[in-house]
Amino acid sequence: MTITYEWRGNVDNSALNELHAEGFEHPVGQTDWRARLQRHSLGWVCAWEDDRLVGFVNVAWDGGVHAFVLDTVVARRCRSNGVGTALIRAAAEGCRAAGCEWLHVDFEEHLRTFYFDACGFRATAAGLIAL
Repeated sequence: MTITYEWRGNVDNSALNELHAEGFEHPVGQTDWRARLQRHSLGWVCAWEDDRLVGFVNVAWDGGVHAFVLDTVVARRCRSNGVGTALIRAAAEGCRAAGCEWLHVDFEEHLRTFYFDACGFRATAAGLIAL
């Protein structure tokens, strides 16, 4: 399997809606990802196997030195092959190049090993309000 990674890659709404639905186990939506990413994101990384989208991560930011990982997703058939780790690595490189000093992530408990061990994040004190 040869995967290529692209910072601020050309996003096809249909392909990303399908990948997101598979990864987060919900029905395929009609999100206008292009508009959302252009409006709110520092960047994003697309993982491609040939011309097929097999991975994605979004990076929102505060306009300064803080960036935030969102929507990390890898096609089921490509999981456990380093695709997710490579997505985060490419996202970190894009953030660093943009002058960010911090990359934040929050995640569900079952992803702790992925983010801490495979990707190199470390635990910090944080808070959350459910709206």
